[in-house]
Amino acid sequence: MQDWICDTMIVAKKHYTLPESYRILVEGLLSMRFLSRARSQGDLNQEFIERIMLAVTEVNGCAACSYAHTKMALESGMSASEVQAMLAGIIDDVPANEVAAILFAQHYADTKGNPSREAWERTVELYGQRTAQGILVAIRAIMIGNVYGIPFSALIGRIKGRPDPQSSFGREIAMLLAFVPALPVALLHALVATLARVPVISFSEHSATAAH
Repeated sequence: MQDWICDTMIVAKKHYTLPESYRILVEGLLSMRFLSRARSQGDLNQEFIERIMLAVTEVNGCAACSYAHTKMALESGMSASEVQAMLAGIIDDVPANEVAAILFAQHYADTKGNPSREAWERTVELYGQRTAQGILVAIRAIMIGNVYGIPFSALIGRIKGRPDPQSSFGREIAMLLAFVPALPVALLHALVATLARVPVISFSEHSATAAH
C-alpha cells in the first residue's frame, strides 16, 4: 500500500486540525449505532456504503482510504470504471436512488462535517430517518478514516521523497500520535452524549433546529 500511495501522487485536498479531528471522531462514535440498524433492515447494502465512502474520500483526497475503499468497492460488486469515475468526482453511473445521498456525502465532506440544516432535512425527507442516519454514519466513519489517513499518506509520501507541499512533518506526527490518547476520551465523550440524549446531528447558530 505504501508504494501505491507514493506512485499515485494523490495529494490531500483538505487538512484537518487537532480540534477538528477530535470533533469528527466523537461524532462518528456517537452515531455508530445507527449503521448496523440500517444495514439489518436492508436500507443500505455494501455497494451503497462504498459509494458514499468513495465520494467522501474523493472530496478529502485521502490516498490511503482511496486504496482501501477501491479494493472494498470492487469486492462489493462495483465496476472498475465506476470506482475510477467516483474517485474523479463523477457520479454519472450512480443509481438514481443513491444520487441524493452521494451529494449529501460530498457536501458533508466539503464543509468538514458541518452540513447545512436544509441539506440534512432534505436527506431525511428523501430516505426516511432510519436510512438517513445510516447514510450519516457511513459518511462519518470514512471521515474518521480520512482525517487520520491523510497525515499517514503524507508521512509515507515524505519518507518516499514526495512530501505534500501543504503539510509538514510536525503536523503529520502530531495528528497520528494524537489518535491514541484521543480515542478513549472520545469514546467516553460519545457515551456521555448518548446517555444525555444529545442530538446525533446539530447545526450552526444560523440553523434554528437540530435533528434527533
